[in-house]
Amino acid sequence: MSAPISERKLANAIRVLSFDAVQKANSGHPGAPMGMADIAEVLWRKFLKHNPANPSWHNRDRFVLSNGHGSMLIYSLLHLSGYDVSVDDLKSFRQLHSKTPGHPELGYTPGIETTTGPLGQGIANAIGFAIAEKTLAAQFNRDGHNIVDHHTYAFLGDGCLMEGISHEVCSLAGTLKLGKLVFFYDDNGISIDGDVDGWFTDDTQARFEAYGWHVIKVDGHDAEAITAATAAAISENTKPSLIICKTTIGAGSPNKQGLAASHGAPLGDDEIVLTRDALSWKHAPFELDDEIYQAWDGKPKGEAQQKNWDADFENYKKTYPELANELLRRLNGELPADFDKQAEAYIQQTQEQGGDVASRKASQNAINTLQPLLPELLGGSADLAGSNLTLFKGAKGIQEDDAGNYIYYGVREFGMTAIANGIALHGGFIPYVATFLMFMEYARNAVRMGALMKQRVIHVYTHDSIGLGEDGPTHQPVEQLTSLRTTPNLRTWRPCDATESASAWVEAIKSENNPSALIFSRQSLPHQTRDAEQVANITKGGYVLAKEQSELQAIIIATGSEVGLAMQAYDTLSANGVGVRVVSMPCAEIFVEQDADYRESVLPANIRARVAVEAAHVDYWYKFVGLDGKVIGMTTYGESAPAEQLYQEFGITTDAVIEAVNSLV
Repeated sequence: MSAPISERKLANAIRVLSFDAVQKANSGHPGAPMGMADIAEVLWRKFLKHNPANPSWHNRDRFVLSNGHGSMLIYSLLHLSGYDVSVDDLKSFRQLHSKTPGHPELGYTPGIETTTGPLGQGIANAIGFAIAEKTLAAQFNRDGHNIVDHHTYAFLGDGCLMEGISHEVCSLAGTLKLGKLVFFYDDNGISIDGDVDGWFTDDTQARFEAYGWHVIKVDGHDAEAITAATAAAISENTKPSLIICKTTIGAGSPNKQGLAASHGAPLGDDEIVLTRDALSWKHAPFELDDEIYQAWDGKPKGEAQQKNWDADFENYKKTYPELANELLRRLNGELPADFDKQAEAYIQQTQEQGGDVASRKASQNAINTLQPLLPELLGGSADLAGSNLTLFKGAKGIQEDDAGNYIYYGVREFGMTAIANGIALHGGFIPYVATFLMFMEYARNAVRMGALMKQRVIHVYTHDSIGLGEDGPTHQPVEQLTSLRTTPNLRTWRPCDATESASAWVEAIKSENNPSALIFSRQSLPHQTRDAEQVANITKGGYVLAKEQSELQAIIIATGSEVGLAMQAYDTLSANGVGVRVVSMPCAEIFVEQDADYRESVLPANIRARVAVEAAHVDYWYKFVGLDGKVIGMTTYGESAPAEQLYQEFGITTDAVIEAVNSLV
């Protein structure tokens, strides 16, 4: 009988696959996979609960490679463990339409839990996974039935810890006592520019201990020490754990290990020959012994773990059938069977009730109505709950109750948004997060990542324009709506009254493959009269709110608070015999997705006299009004003054709309 294969040799399989793939692509980052190979071998072979035959098994552990530039590490792990990632896929690293893109991307590769690359956000996603697991477990587990019970692991590097988002989210993770969260820090002291001692000398252990984390330091190339540290981290269930692993970047490369030269470039053919020799690796590129594959194969263990969980879940279903069905509904991302009917009734009721109201208050009314229908709504705000109006009747912070339904994020806009992406990715929740529209800028890259991954996250942004008044230009958004609207996959709603606000909320909840940004006003907005067809057409993103009273000559397009101005202008122009219509455009992205006939019925191509009005940057609207049209809006930053004075100061008035239409007719 042959001797058991050594852990170092199993780790070396990761190293050679990684540097071979990077070399073949002539692009990539071999250093991190080579340096973290020993850590990865211990975690994936000894501790990680997963089933390569079923990557979407609900109760699997989650693994995140936050330092996503080292993507060949996870691709090698997936291949070796038995996922549907072949040698040919590894050979196609960084090539068009391959399963192995340059950074891990959700939807391309089985076993990838989240898209990583922008450093630090993987940390935040992992914390979102851990929050979701802990909260879902508290809501559904019962004595003797731990149906939701998994850990979240993440690998991270110096760059992740230098990014400010790491402070935001790791501070919160310590406060929330996320005991099933374990991070492995690749402490190799090297970044692209060289030795980090010149720019990163933090005492990382003290920093994380101050956050309330359990911290362990180990030699990142000592499998026995890594095993003991991981076991200790798992046994600590009241604090998240950070295992600081002292490693050598590019470990195994005689001339490039420990140097920035191995960070972001292929080792080179000559160095690979030397590295193979140093590792006593006799195989040709991409070739491994069968015994290595057998030792790495995670399918038998994973299938047994899932089989045991399936049996436990069957017992749970017998004891708690309603809970079991509700859990499956939520994990599968399905809405309740009667949601559409109840939501439609609520929108109609809102239209019938009428009344002027700030759209942020209309938003809160919608949450109060919809949350009892959807217990999976997991809200939160960046220390602005009283201004964003995101709290609802029955809201209970998870800080107070593990089974709660609301997260007090503190002043952490970026971290909050990236955590929400992780919560959505985990399943079981529809997260919404809130701040002022201006402070979307802090969260911008996480908004983009959620859109890139097509996650159902709802971004609530209030105080949407110069209409917030005296706080001045630091708080008054101008260019932010354009930024959101030009983000692929993101749907940006700026409703004009309570009915559009209710519709926006419902459509955001129903958008399974799109995040949504809901933009709400601080100031009160007038209710608009609509018939049933107009109410239904809100879901098309744009519709005729006020029809022309004579032959159509001009069109006014408006959103949000400026719809009220447009309607006042409509009344005056119509009384003066101008054939004008008002188009409310609460979600331009959805409008442009409608068929050509509908778009023509709303914005006839032959009507070139068009005026758009919105208290935001003017440039976006030229796609709708053309070079012949006019846009009334902002081209500068705002000022500090009461809102009504600001609208006069910047010429966003009823008179300005009337004058613009008359100049075009």
